[in-house]
Amino acid sequence: MVGRFHDRAAVNAPDRELEAFVVETGLVQNAGETRWSPLAGGVSSDIWRIETKERAFCVKRALPQLKVESEWRVPVGRNAYEWDYLQVVDAIAPGHVPRPIAHDPTRGLFAMAWLPPEHYPLWKSELLAGRVDVAAAAAVGELLGGIHAASARDATLADRFATDDLFHQLRIDPYLLTIAKKHVDFADVLTALAKRTATTRLALVHGDVSPKNILLGPDGPVLLDAECAWFGDPAFDLAFCLNHLLIKRRVVRGAKEALGASFDRLAERYLRQVDWESRDDLEARAATLLPALALARVDGKSPLEYLDGLQREQLRQDCRAALAAQPASLAHVKMLLD
Repeated sequence: MVGRFHDRAAVNAPDRELEAFVVETGLVQNAGETRWSPLAGGVSSDIWRIETKERAFCVKRALPQLKVESEWRVPVGRNAYEWDYLQVVDAIAPGHVPRPIAHDPTRGLFAMAWLPPEHYPLWKSELLAGRVDVAAAAAVGELLGGIHAASARDATLADRFATDDLFHQLRIDPYLLTIAKKHVDFADVLTALAKRTATTRLALVHGDVSPKNILLGPDGPVLLDAECAWFGDPAFDLAFCLNHLLIKRRVVRGAKEALGASFDRLAERYLRQVDWESRDDLEARAATLLPALALARVDGKSPLEYLDGLQREQLRQDCRAALAAQPASLAHVKMLLD
C-alpha cells in the first residue's frame, strides 16, 4: 500500500488469523511461502506487507487501543468503513486511493495494493525535508473537492457512512472536546464548534486528510488511512489538511513562502468545486474550525511530534487569539497563525 511505512523485519505470518485471511481469500496459495513484513508509521492499525513470488500487497487490521500515550480506545469496526471508503473513492477517482483487493469483515481485515515508496513518496516527508511542491498541494485540493462534490447530498452514502459515534470517538472528542477541558475560557466556543461539526451532514468525509496520509504518486495524490470515514461536514477535511501546512510554516526552514502558497492553492482549487452549498458558508466553517484543530495538535490527544517546547507554546497562544477573533475566511486564519 504505502510509502509512509518501512520494513522493520521480515518474518513469517504473524498469527493464524492473518494467515487464514490471505489463504481463504485466494491472495496466496501457501502462506508458508510468503514473506511478511510489519510496517511502522501508523498509530491505529497493524499493517503488513506480504510478498509472494508473484506480487506484493498489504493487509490492515484495526487496533482497539491506539498507539498513543493517552487512553484512546475505538471500535475495530472502523476497518469496514475504511474498506467502504476505498471502494467508493476508487470509483470516483481511480488511482487516488490504494486499490482495494479483499475484505473480511468478521476478522476486521482487508487487503489493498502496495504502492512502492520510490514511486509514491510521502507528502509529510517531502514537506519536512523542505521539498515543497505547490502543484502537489493544488492537486490535493482538486482531489478532495472532487470527492466531496461527487458525494454531496447522496442519501445512499449518508446511510452507508452514518458513523457519527465513531467520528465522535476519533475526532470530535480527542480534538475539540479534549481541548475544551484544558482551555476552559474557550469551552463555549469549542463545544459549539464540536456540535456544529457533528450535526453538519453534507458529503463523504475522509476525516484524516493529513500529509502523513497522502502519497505523491506519478498520477497525483493518493489518500491513505480513511478509518474516520463519515458522511458529515466537508469543511472538516479542508481545515484538517490546511492546518498542517500552516503549522509546518513554523518548523521548516526556508519554506515558509512556498508552504503559504501551497495553503492558498489548495484552498483555491478546493473551493472552486464547491457547488453543493455556498462557498462562503463552507469557507467560514473551515476558517473557524482551523485554529481549534491547530490547538488540538498541541493540547489534544494526538500532539504533533515535531514541535519543540517553544513552538508549542507560541502556537498555543496564536490559536487562542485566532479562536477569539472568529475568522470568517481562510486568508484571515493564515494571517492570524502566521
